[in-house]
Amino acid sequence: MGMTITEKILAAHAGKDRVEPGELINARVDVVLGNDITAPVAIKEFEKIGVPDVFDKEKVVLIPDHFTPNKDIKSAEQAKMLREFAKKHSLTNYFEVGRMGIEHCLLPEQGIVLPGDVVIGADSHTCTYGALGAFSTGVGSTDMAAGMAAGEVWFKVPESIKFVFNGEKLPEWVGGKDLILYAIGDIGVDGALYEAMEFTGPAIRNLSMDGRFTMANMAIEAGGKNGIIAPDQTTVDYVESRAKRPYKIYNSDDDAKYERVIEYDVADIEPQVAFPHLPENTKPISEVGTVEIDQAVIGSCTNGRMEDLRLAAKVLQGHEVHPDVRLVIFPGTQTIYKQAMKEGLFEIFVDAGAAVSTPTCGPCLGGHMGILAKGERAIATTNRNFVGRMGHPESEVYLSNPAVAAASAILGRIAGPEEVE
Repeated sequence: MGMTITEKILAAHAGKDRVEPGELINARVDVVLGNDITAPVAIKEFEKIGVPDVFDKEKVVLIPDHFTPNKDIKSAEQAKMLREFAKKHSLTNYFEVGRMGIEHCLLPEQGIVLPGDVVIGADSHTCTYGALGAFSTGVGSTDMAAGMAAGEVWFKVPESIKFVFNGEKLPEWVGGKDLILYAIGDIGVDGALYEAMEFTGPAIRNLSMDGRFTMANMAIEAGGKNGIIAPDQTTVDYVESRAKRPYKIYNSDDDAKYERVIEYDVADIEPQVAFPHLPENTKPISEVGTVEIDQAVIGSCTNGRMEDLRLAAKVLQGHEVHPDVRLVIFPGTQTIYKQAMKEGLFEIFVDAGAAVSTPTCGPCLGGHMGILAKGERAIATTNRNFVGRMGHPESEVYLSNPAVAAASAILGRIAGPEEVE
């Protein structure tokens, strides 16, 4: 019996010929990631261990991105802890405000995570890097501390679900966000609990890297341990100019065992909207009805990349944001910010009446720069719409792709982009 790509990566990092689902293993890690919310706790736990230094100065990555630029004294103190720890241990990969980005956009862009890696991060959306063919998963701050000290952590090998997206070409305005929302709507928020979600099929092979990052990013919203896409030429083209070290490509064996195989025809998939208060509450745009909004958010680690900003600009160009709506746009990194500015996208955004932010997680987690008041509604390209996620517990968040969010900002209600063409 063969192995899945997830099992092969874990076996290699555990020094074993093969692993089986349910098996407990110790595996070495290639990257340990923390941010300004989770890393302060991990730093305190690390100091309790009593080791003099981190296991590898190149492989521990700290990025202040959630409450930065600092929104208050507490967030400033937390960011200061990262800064001082990075300096004390001479960490290569600490990214300060002005040079940083949203962590899950920044690490692939910088070539820090690569195919075949095992990556842990004290952030649930660390699963993003599975788009590169890495095993990446979110862990708690205590596990992060152990990883920083020892360079390895324990895992239970997950079972795998194969998602096959059939169809060579996606319908107009449909992208990676819609594919993953459609799947989550199908299986539910616990439909892949502690399982590897392996995305494959013709539609995935034709999907851009930006679209793949979006899909892997939201594996956790179905309870997945990780999301993963086997590397192909698109992956190699992306990493080759960025990689700072060697990497290895793994693929699932033809006779690999899956817990189940789920197939979709992308011709059946419209732009999706997830209604409050769970990502599984999805509806196709044709069935949304009239839902007025107060705010639109375009960006985050889910949809803050160049493809996302270009799509939003395509819809917004020549239009104005509805007078009753606030549109806030968050580029994922400084590089993306600079490229968007170079391409004239910011002019389109500002002329339409949008506010453009420096890279930050901002309102996605109810942090800052776009918090909702009681009774307000937002449509967002973010990944979660739990109760109180973006502010007041009596506010509402609807999830969509960037084209739908931009069209909704123009019309003042949730709408498809074809309505403003």
